[in-house]
Amino acid sequence: MKRNIILFFVIIIGFVLQTTLFQTLSFSGISPNILIIITASYGFMFGRKRGMAVGFICGLLNDIFYGDVLGFYALIYLYIGAANGIFHSLFYHEDIKLPLLLIAASDLCYSFVCYVLLYLLRGRFHILYYFQNIVLPEIVYTIFVTVFLYPCILLLNWTDTDAGYDSQQER
Repeated sequence: MKRNIILFFVIIIGFVLQTTLFQTLSFSGISPNILIIITASYGFMFGRKRGMAVGFICGLLNDIFYGDVLGFYALIYLYIGAANGIFHSLFYHEDIKLPLLLIAASDLCYSFVCYVLLYLLRGRFHILYYFQNIVLPEIVYTIFVTVFLYPCILLLNWTDTDAGYDSQQER
């Protein structure tokens, strides 16, 4: 129950930060994707089921407030959470390299899927421009924010009593 309350507040605070503070701190219209960080982190830390649930909630928030179609971002985030949950067996709370790599790959996949479904199918073929000026700067900015945000998420969810916690039931 405590984890669910923490999760609720992490998602709400992450969404508020992404839509307010980081929008004002954007560099030429590029801001970090905090919800990708949260989705990938929870999937990586707790397995596929928790990653899918967190991804669906984060995507649904995006859909409700900014999407044209309800469920578009929810489905993308759900798959990102599930994909990161596959790497749960490699989770070590001392290591930050693999989470950084997974979050970068998640942001790249998210951007690519959004490009294909929102732009490419409409006949906008400027993929190199999109990747150079939007995707790569967003990935760099997201990774920079991840360096500071991931340890906070880890601290909120991982205590010494969890060292023996087996999350097999959450997979």
